[in-house]
Amino acid sequence: MTKVIVGMSGGVDSAVSAYLLKKQGYEVEGLFMRNWDSMVNGDVKGNDTLDGNICPQEEDYNDAKKTAEILGIKLHRVDFIKEYWDDVFKYFLDELKLGRTPNPDLLCNKYIKFDLFKKEAKRLGADFMATGHYANTKNNKLYRSKDLNKDQTYFLAQISKEQLTDVLFPVGNLTKPEVRQIAEENNLNVATKKDSTGICFIGERHFQQFVSNYLKPNPGDIVDVKTKEVIGRHKGLMNYTIGQRKNVGISGYTKRHYVCGKDVKNNILYVAFGDDSKYLITDECKISHLNMISDERPTNCTAKFRYRGEDYPVNVTYLNDNEAILKYPVGVKSVTPGQFAVLYQGDECLGSGVIDHVYKNNEELWYLK
Repeated sequence: MTKVIVGMSGGVDSAVSAYLLKKQGYEVEGLFMRNWDSMVNGDVKGNDTLDGNICPQEEDYNDAKKTAEILGIKLHRVDFIKEYWDDVFKYFLDELKLGRTPNPDLLCNKYIKFDLFKKEAKRLGADFMATGHYANTKNNKLYRSKDLNKDQTYFLAQISKEQLTDVLFPVGNLTKPEVRQIAEENNLNVATKKDSTGICFIGERHFQQFVSNYLKPNPGDIVDVKTKEVIGRHKGLMNYTIGQRKNVGISGYTKRHYVCGKDVKNNILYVAFGDDSKYLITDECKISHLNMISDERPTNCTAKFRYRGEDYPVNVTYLNDNEAILKYPVGVKSVTPGQFAVLYQGDECLGSGVIDHVYKNNEELWYLK
């Protein structure tokens, strides 16, 4: 019998994935991984408890264990706390120090879920590994899921073609409501459990408070990008992202405003006033850490510049194996250094790269350097 190890997170998607695989006749076992420990990682001020007596990850483990009992499958457990810190969280902190807006979820998939987890699954005798991601794969190519609202190919766009080998996405051809319905019809304990949000494996936190446990805030001036006038004080550039409109921290200003840039060298946060968003619009960016899942390198495709963002037509110039220039003449708002640009050809996810620099009319924006 073909054996599949399912990544059991304690959520409904992985629970239904395990149910579907068992129903299809596979020998199914679950594997729960713990990648974060608040005490080990010094997160002593974080939201470590639930109802005062159990941390959220232990609640997830208990939910996964209960699901496994309902399905009649074995559940294994493994810790990748040190590896997550070294390969994912340190990168997250380093990017914040540079004033950028990182997305650690893509590296978590690259280095943890589809590397270390897969190796552990193979060690346990798996022919395939499976996850509850909303995505599809065929012939080592990655495709969007049926539910475009929940599609998670954006977060998978840094994994390699080889990492897709022997991988199953059982809910890729289902919608979220269909997944919930299957869970309810089969009395799975997590049928109505809320989806996890926040930083991958760390969860929902008060961002500024959480990050201050690891990086010392460095307050500085908030400057009107048009008048160059100092209009307030920021709490550290790491706490803001391009396009942010809420909680910027300018008192006494009722006119709409948004974060449009950061000067890391001089520790300045630039803010623009009004509704036109003209300071956010760019038409070109340079990406690095280029990872192509597809063997093809098309010069015309589409790109997402953030999860749940639109697909924009782009022209791609490949500078080398690691870098490329994306031109999007239609103009796009809030293309943000540190985020990932993910490339698509129709429903196929081609790969991705980290946004390093953004340009408008062939010039790098001075308030984003």
